Amino acid sequence: MTARVVGIGGIFFKARDPVALGAWYRDHLGLAVSEWGGVTFSPTLTSPAGRPSTLVWSIFPATTDYFEPSPSPYMINYRVDDLDQVLAALRAEGCAVADRVDSSEYGRFGWVMDPEGNRLELWEPPPATHP
Repeated sequence: MTARVVGIGGIFFKARDPVALGAWYRDHLGLAVSEWGGVTFSPTLTSPAGRPSTLVWSIFPATTDYFEPSPSPYMINYRVDDLDQVLAALRAEGCAVADRVDSSEYGRFGWVMDPEGNRLELWEPPPATHP
């Protein structure tokens, strides 16, 4: 069988106020939201800090509490190069940032809620390793 799906082409979700929510993502996460309401990311092999570029697609059980306190059935993970810096900036801007930061062999993870109650995961991949 030939490959059919080769990656993620986009993430789409509804908002009560798309313009205001787009402005929040622009102002607090630095996304260059275009007039048409979206952002196009150019593919990269590594981040500006030299961290490997990966994209995960995963299904969670309906009973998971991992997305809480968001009632949304999805969560978007955004890759960052300096998690502490991003979380500090979001806190200073008055955003609802979770107190907890998790670390594992996969990197470091933090969370923030957008104004419509969606939980966003911020991920700092582990440093690139060279053989």
